[in-house]
Amino acid sequence: MAPNSRIILTRHAQAEHNVDLDYSIHDAPLTPLGKKQAASLAPKVSDLAKEVELVASSPLKRTLQTTKLGWAPAVQRLGIENVVLLPQAQECNNLPCDTGSSKEELQANPEFAGFNFSTLTPDWTSKQGFYAPDPQSILNRARWVRQWLRERQEKVIVLVAHGDVLRQITAGPDGPSTYMWKNAEARSFHFDEKSVESDDCFLDQEKVVAVAGGYLPTSTEMDIEGGETMGNL
Repeated sequence: MAPNSRIILTRHAQAEHNVDLDYSIHDAPLTPLGKKQAASLAPKVSDLAKEVELVASSPLKRTLQTTKLGWAPAVQRLGIENVVLLPQAQECNNLPCDTGSSKEELQANPEFAGFNFSTLTPDWTSKQGFYAPDPQSILNRARWVRQWLRERQEKVIVLVAHGDVLRQITAGPDGPSTYMWKNAEARSFHFDEKSVESDDCFLDQEKVVAVAGGYLPTSTEMDIEGGETMGNL
């Protein structure tokens, strides 16, 4: 682990299943507004993006889109082929909207040209075993993600993921976080000194970095205009 490493966790922008709560949409992509939200995040994090040494993303469509648009300065500087696709950071639930697409389907989509899909094994969309939606499996997966982040040598890491799994990744001794992440929201964390060497290796929040959209399904373009960079909490 790099000393004083900084983890920038980011939730995807508005996706199709967020609007009408239609969870039957397989691997729900961003809405047109969601793409605007994600694109509007980029200028808000432009200074921080210069410091980012690693970008990682859940491989669902909405997180790939948010990564490409929202962290465009870092992705372009580091190379889109060097974005680490982390199936372990996929959303928790066993619903079509939270189930990813096969490596072959993603590779055939020109919107995702350049991403390296080599980390996607055939079982990553199975929602079974390691990826099962039961509470213990989700806890284990979130712990795995924290351990993976801890073992990286980069000092500033971005991970783009989903609201439910982010609440698990940012869990503490008392259980998962209850924070409701907004669309295209980035928050900065560091490892808790007391637990960093343990299997749990919990994260402590430093500050909100930027918010590019609201939380409610009724989010509008007005949310983009009001999503200003925020300081320390």
